[in-house]
Amino acid sequence: MGSEVEQHIPNQTTNTNINKSNENKNTNTNTNGNISVAKTLSIVQPHSLLPKPTPPIATSNPKPPNDAAPSTFKTFFRQRSNNLSSAISRTISSIKTSIDDINDKNNSSFNDVTEFKLSGLKVVVETKNDLSLGKVQITLFSKSNCRDCSAVRRFFKERGMKFVEINVDVYTKRENELYQRTGNTNVPKIFFNGELIGGLVELNAMRKNEGGELEKKLNEVADEKFSGDVPVAPEYGFDEVAEEVVEEEVEIVKVVRALRQRLPIQDRLVKMKIVRNCFAGTELVEFLIRHHGYVHAEAVEIGSLLCQKYFINSVFGEIDFEEGNHFYRFLEHEGFIPKCFNFRGTTNDSEPKNAATVCDRLTKIMYAILESYASEDRRRVDYVAISKSEEFRRYVNMTQDLQRVDLLELSENEKLAFFLNMYNAMVIHAMIRVGCQEGAINRRSFSDFQYLIGGHSYSLAIITNGILRSNRRSPYSLVKPFGTRDRRLEVAVVKMNPLIHFGLCNGTKSSPKVRFFSPCRVAEELRCAAREFLENDGIEVDLEKRTLHLSPIFKWYSADFGHERNVVKWIMNYLDANKTGLLTHLLDDGGPVHISYKNYDWSINS
Repeated sequence: MGSEVEQHIPNQTTNTNINKSNENKNTNTNTNGNISVAKTLSIVQPHSLLPKPTPPIATSNPKPPNDAAPSTFKTFFRQRSNNLSSAISRTISSIKTSIDDINDKNNSSFNDVTEFKLSGLKVVVETKNDLSLGKVQITLFSKSNCRDCSAVRRFFKERGMKFVEINVDVYTKRENELYQRTGNTNVPKIFFNGELIGGLVELNAMRKNEGGELEKKLNEVADEKFSGDVPVAPEYGFDEVAEEVVEEEVEIVKVVRALRQRLPIQDRLVKMKIVRNCFAGTELVEFLIRHHGYVHAEAVEIGSLLCQKYFINSVFGEIDFEEGNHFYRFLEHEGFIPKCFNFRGTTNDSEPKNAATVCDRLTKIMYAILESYASEDRRRVDYVAISKSEEFRRYVNMTQDLQRVDLLELSENEKLAFFLNMYNAMVIHAMIRVGCQEGAINRRSFSDFQYLIGGHSYSLAIITNGILRSNRRSPYSLVKPFGTRDRRLEVAVVKMNPLIHFGLCNGTKSSPKVRFFSPCRVAEELRCAAREFLENDGIEVDLEKRTLHLSPIFKWYSADFGHERNVVKWIMNYLDANKTGLLTHLLDDGGPVHISYKNYDWSINS
């Protein structure tokens, strides 16, 4: 008992000394009884860029005791993972804050890539170099098929500079605004907000300036007070209609609308055939005399005028209007109308425009579409983007002007350019509206895509074989496109030019690239198209095997190019000097020359 007390007392004394030392935190007693003041230890704070320690996260719903060890390890690794993720996040945010502070103090910009290394952690921060400042709207006034406009557009896209393009060929009324702002209609014209910068020459001068004049100008315009005189982006959903209707056209339209409502249009049995939705010429003449007060001769003349303007068509192909038991039907009642993709329920009753003018307008819109939604080499086309564009909507609306144009007034070169351009434009429209399956057989329905042009239907196949190939049979077909009484035969080109095959793009990767032609230069442009196609992938020369590998286009249309040896001589006119020399060597040494045809890639050129 006593020993236990003696043992307990020293422990009690020790505890008392400990408590006292806690009460006097900075005081220590020496063995000599002197009191000394202890030095205060300063805590070293961690570096500001290093992660700060975080308390462990308490786990809820602990597992039973038998799983205590695995749970402890899982919790440990989960906490370490969470701590590491939060540490990295805080580190990056602190780095970003320090960068912002340095930028504010020094008023200077970092290089394109700034690199930091922290104890095994490498962080790379990339700064975006975007010259199109948020306070600056870059506006480009342009026209279709303009080299300088294409160069400006390419520069902006390569530098990642957002801009608003106003193509005055698509938005025709904006040309007046361009004249008011600049005093002329020359393009390209570049505006930073409301300030005119100039054209391609001025842009190149600013770009090449070593002092960064382009960047300075953008910053200067961004700092200026906003004036509000900025060119407005194109208004979508509105087409410009600036055509005035003369009195004669109004009278004809009134007559046509009255005839549609009151003539007895019905199915009839004619020559042992059922003719649908037709009326007799006598019925039209009698109606005009009775209800419009025309004399007989005037009524017959009105009937002829309706045929010439493609309001009505003869059922059996008569050229001139005749009364009696000659039957006619309105254009909208023709059997092919439901298949025409430029017909929207009613016929365009306005006075037909000149066919060349309509083609030129459509071609300019298509140029604008390709410049915005196709690759630089025109071998890839973004059909999805085109389908959503305002340019394509305007193009589709304008195709209704084709319904009653007079194709017979076109010259031979105008006709050639017209149908080359219509084919390439219709292919783009067909890709969007009906799509296309890969393979020659699956493309038959695609080739039947039709437009109503000049009172008649024209499909892609009809344009190729009936018009551009002068009514020749298509490959592997025994029947010509047009019969002897087909009115469209009058529109076919007089002399077939085999170069047309290099100007037609059918939407596949192996076809020539998509392009459009001008009537005054169509022959030269076709020769350029042939050279480009043959130099790229149209022909390959294997000198060792004495073999020429040609595009299957030469095989399918051998009737246009001639026999194989003649084809080789014909091709030499459109090759570069190197390939021409190889072919000349093969043909002149007297040995055999073999011709092989490549596989055709039917996949879509998108």
